[in-house]
Amino acid sequence: MRTVTRRSSPPTPSTLPGVERRRQLRQQRRFERLRDVWRLLVYAGLATGLGYVLLRQGWMLQGPAQVEVSGSQLVSRDQVIEAARLRFPQPLLALQPRLVSNALANSLPVERVRVTRLMLPPRLRVELVDREAVARAQRRGTNGLESGFVDRTGRWINADGRSRVRLVGRTSIQVIGWNERHRPVLGKVLASRELIGSGLREIRFEPDGTLWLTTKELGPLRLGPEDSQLDRRLEVVAHLNRNLPGRLQGQRPFSIDLTDPEQPELNLQGTSATTANGPSSWARPPSRPHP
Repeated sequence: MRTVTRRSSPPTPSTLPGVERRRQLRQQRRFERLRDVWRLLVYAGLATGLGYVLLRQGWMLQGPAQVEVSGSQLVSRDQVIEAARLRFPQPLLALQPRLVSNALANSLPVERVRVTRLMLPPRLRVELVDREAVARAQRRGTNGLESGFVDRTGRWINADGRSRVRLVGRTSIQVIGWNERHRPVLGKVLASRELIGSGLREIRFEPDGTLWLTTKELGPLRLGPEDSQLDRRLEVVAHLNRNLPGRLQGQRPFSIDLTDPEQPELNLQGTSATTANGPSSWARPPSRPHP
């Protein structure tokens, strides 16, 4: 009896081990991508929901007690809340510190404002610096001559009772001819009070913008126009205050012209002008160091 041997058919490409393995890997990668997308959607939904809950329910200002006000002796917490137009409950994250700072600076007698949001526990911190009147002032208004004060930056302060402001010392300095366009120069002069000396009595602006100072020791000083040489002229004023000669004690100069700060002109009452390069060499300002 003859035995017939069957030969097995060659494997098709679809049944090869490598092909099957690659198919399984592709399915696995598709499954992982779907799983990652699903996780992303779940996490995004949770984050959105949590953010909404925190914004609407968690980080909330429930009442005035959560508004902290410091640094001012003139402004109360109720005034801050009213000026900032806060309404309770108030979502903390909905408040913009810059906008709140601007609203407070424009409505309250303060020089500086700093607003900070604090999350744990939720509260709003407001730090204030009161405006301080450092000089009395006069200006020409629509109804004639007006009297008031200026702060250290040269900003005008009304003299009526509504303008709550602290007076620094006796405010013995008088500003004549105040105008908004002079405010940067006035602020620079007021910031140089210690440099000029304690004898500063008057700061005057002429209609053409010419600046005059009057000190106890030197009398009137013409500083000239509001230009880039103002800092140099203030240095010369300080130098003259320190070097007032004994022979001029009791014989105060009628005026000193510092329009050219390198050659001050001394006009003594009843005499002609004398420059710093002439007999009054004591007035010659110190040379500026070369860069």
